[in-house]
Amino acid sequence: MADVLPTRSALVSRVLPFSCVDGPGNRLVLFLQGCNFRCPGCHNPHTIGLCDDCGDCIAVCPSGALTLTEGRPGKCSVRWQAALCTDCDACLDACPRSANPKIATMTVTEVLNLLRRYSPLLSGITVSGGEATTQLPFVVALFAAIKAAPDLAHLTCLLDSNGSLAESGWQRLLPVLDGAMLDLKGWRDSVHHSLTGYGRERVLASLQLLARHGKLTELRLLHVPGKSDFLDANGELDADLAAFLQQLGPVPIRLNGFRHHGVRGEAAQWPEATRSELEWLASRLRAAGVGAVTLPPLI
Repeated sequence: MADVLPTRSALVSRVLPFSCVDGPGNRLVLFLQGCNFRCPGCHNPHTIGLCDDCGDCIAVCPSGALTLTEGRPGKCSVRWQAALCTDCDACLDACPRSANPKIATMTVTEVLNLLRRYSPLLSGITVSGGEATTQLPFVVALFAAIKAAPDLAHLTCLLDSNGSLAESGWQRLLPVLDGAMLDLKGWRDSVHHSLTGYGRERVLASLQLLARHGKLTELRLLHVPGKSDFLDANGELDADLAAFLQQLGPVPIRLNGFRHHGVRGEAAQWPEATRSELEWLASRLRAAGVGAVTLPPLI
């Protein structure tokens, strides 16, 4: 088992004490700050960048929760006071780096204490983002600490990831990982790049590796009307995609339809996915004999 480092820390954008949509059961969700993808249609764009203390957010904060404090000579930092914050999120809209000035630095020990507070009501923890694997040492240390704690070892440790982690990183994580939920946002490399700013090869390799180890909890396909390429020109499932999914085995597949919630920039003008489009894609996936396919409850 990986070494337990209780003082290892991470930048945390948000903690959700209870969630039933971030993996099976009732889960505490830790959203880590920072992402290596640049998805135009991201629903949480404020989790992408890291604050550089430029101070642009201070002027738009109506409650005075953000201030610029002087640290070492020539260095000022944005300070957030949670007690004054009204969660209006004006600071998120103003940030030129798609960052969040309201992040907290949390240690493994602090997260364990949080889990102990809620553990009687929890099935497990899901670490999400941003992209959680950009802070891999923390995730490995956290999951190892949970597995080593007699009062928390019953909690499952899941990861919500874009799949960009290299094999060497997965090998460090696998011993303490119960499962991972990965997104595939485009099939052809050019489409994947246009929707994420990143090529698909690492993602496909991650899906294959996790499937081989029985730790691919869920594969999520995002349908963006007019941009996605999961179906061919005849409206049938792309043959190469079907072969790839079949090779993964009976992995649960969740379809997500593009929505405008939280989206900024050009993608705010993209059309939203319809229920009928998702149902057709689901029918083609089922006809191909891949894993169980589910749709979002409402769209």
